[in-house]
Amino acid sequence: MRIGVPKEIKPQENRIGLTPESVKVLTSNGHEVLFQNNGGYEAGFDNEQYKKSGAKIVDKAEDIFNDSEIIVKVKEPLINEIKMIRENQIVFTYLHLAAGKQLTEGLVKSKSVCIAYETITDHNGRLPLLAPMSAIAGRMSVQAGAHCLEKNQKGRGVLLGGAPGVEPSTVVILGGGVVGENAALMATGLKAKVHVVDKSTQRLEHLKKIFGDKIIPEQSDKTDLKKLISECVLLIGGVLIPGAEAPKLITKDMVKLMKRGSVIVDVAIDQGGCVETSKPTTHANPTYIVNDVVHYCVANMPGGVPRTSTIALNKATLPFLSKLADKGYDKVFREDKNFLEGLNVFKGQVTYKAVADTFGYKYTSPNELIG
Repeated sequence: MRIGVPKEIKPQENRIGLTPESVKVLTSNGHEVLFQNNGGYEAGFDNEQYKKSGAKIVDKAEDIFNDSEIIVKVKEPLINEIKMIRENQIVFTYLHLAAGKQLTEGLVKSKSVCIAYETITDHNGRLPLLAPMSAIAGRMSVQAGAHCLEKNQKGRGVLLGGAPGVEPSTVVILGGGVVGENAALMATGLKAKVHVVDKSTQRLEHLKKIFGDKIIPEQSDKTDLKKLISECVLLIGGVLIPGAEAPKLITKDMVKLMKRGSVIVDVAIDQGGCVETSKPTTHANPTYIVNDVVHYCVANMPGGVPRTSTIALNKATLPFLSKLADKGYDKVFREDKNFLEGLNVFKGQVTYKAVADTFGYKYTSPNELIG
């Protein structure tokens, strides 16, 4: 198959769909890779590396979209890209459709085959292509939050781990999944007082085994969330409902309870955010203030460390992409129901229920379409 990799055009998005190593694997298996000129430069990969791996360097994104059977990206297509997507073309990337009505409408209209990294599952029901970026975002959330707490960033002016004679600060992490676990890893490493809130007793027990008494597990239905957030200086939103809009766990009134100069890092913002006062920001302008609380809501956090993120993402996506290119979507979907979970839009029909429910589309089961 002919696989196209356009340069990412989302603001401050420096990741790229394929590394030179991944290109080499694909071209060695007989596939052709069209790679946009300098598309990997900001992630630390130059044109020469891609050429040596067998890629053809193409100047214009239009030519890549026009000539490729599969488009491989990192972030969701923007308006200019949606216009270039062709009928029956496969789009393989993060989509997060439940947070993008215009995007969903555009992809439905394109009659393309849209496969979302974030809804592909494994045999245990986990999300193997979302996990590496969630891990990075979780780690970055504490790093970013600690920076935002500095006074020159309009934060409270505290060090998360305290100091000799000074008590450590309180961090509250909403969600004990991949984001939450990695946030806890960083926060406990900085010696903060860490509360992890989750609805699953089993998940909290798992985290307790990992972190011991370094964290305080909180079962969501038995926790006074208002009291917790009034005590913390850093609130991290890491909740996830696969493929669906994030639930608004923190209301505007609850934000008012937080200390002046406290920080919210809403990692769930790419699915709409779990804090009512959250709105998407960029790496160029990452924060804003509501009720004296600093909000950090960058929708592509891992894009801030593009080399690490691109390599980690490719480790997860390449086996799926190779299978897709080798066999075609029809055969792959028939053989692999976990891969089929990634199908969000198929030739004008919405095939992921959470997305259909969010925007009022008729839901069509992918099993009906693929057989």
